[in-house]
Amino acid sequence: MSKTKVLPLLEPEAPGAVAPCCPPLTERPFTAEEAETAAKMFKALGDPVRLRLFSAVASHEGGEACVCDISDVGVSQPTVSHHLKKLREAGLLTSERRGTWVYYRVEPSVLAAMGKLLTIAPAPA
Repeated sequence: MSKTKVLPLLEPEAPGAVAPCCPPLTERPFTAEEAETAAKMFKALGDPVRLRLFSAVASHEGGEACVCDISDVGVSQPTVSHHLKKLREAGLLTSERRGTWVYYRVEPSVLAAMGKLLTIAPAPA
C-alpha cells in the first residue's frame, strides 16, 4: 500500500501577481518582514493623491486604467507618475506599456490580501 498522496495541480500565478503579505491581524503577531511589507502598502495609501489613483484604477471599467484616464487628480503629470511609481513599488499596482501609454491594474490578490489582513475573526461562541 502506497503512502503517497496525490495533490491537486495549482495554476501558476500570473506574472506580477502579488502574494498575500501577512496573516490577519487577529491571527498572530507580524514578523518584522511582514510588518515592513504591510507598512509599505499602508504608507503608499496614506497619501490622498495615491489613494485616489489607487481607487481610480481599482474601480475603472475592465479592471485596468490607462494613465491618460486617471491623471486628473489635481496634480501635474510628473507628480501623477511619481505617485503611480510609489504604488507599484509598494506592490499595489502592476503596469504594462502599450505603445506610448501605460496601463495600470490592481491585482485581485492585492485586494484579497488587504481585505484578509484587516479581517477580524468572529469571537468564539
